[in-house]
Amino acid sequence: VQLQASGGGSVQPGGSLRLSCTASGFSLGNYGIGWFRQAPGQEREEIAIMARNNGNPVYADSVKGRFFMSRDRAKNTVYLQMNTLKPEDTAVYYCAKPRRAWGGFSRGVAEYDDWGQGTLVTVSS
Repeated sequence: VQLQASGGGSVQPGGSLRLSCTASGFSLGNYGIGWFRQAPGQEREEIAIMARNNGNPVYADSVKGRFFMSRDRAKNTVYLQMNTLKPEDTAVYYCAKPRRAWGGFSRGVAEYDDWGQGTLVTVSS
């Protein structure tokens, strides 16, 4: 199992970035997937998750209305469109595969067992 995240970078407040996460070794048709982030000195937090057969993601309150998660099953890839970025969005962003191959939403870091390498997003003027 591999998860390759990309698309991070530096952006000014109010800007946008689009992250991509390409999965190999498993199918997004069988597993949900999640986006997480970890800021320096803070715990890793869940920001957007998608269930296997539900195209409507669940978002953390901190990103709701600004971040949008989507999935391309043909490419086995998920995306995170991040708009109206704020300095507090600065973090390393990870995608992850949940432990369970089920149709529900896997909530929380402990429910995920395979992680990508992360991509750094820096929001600063």
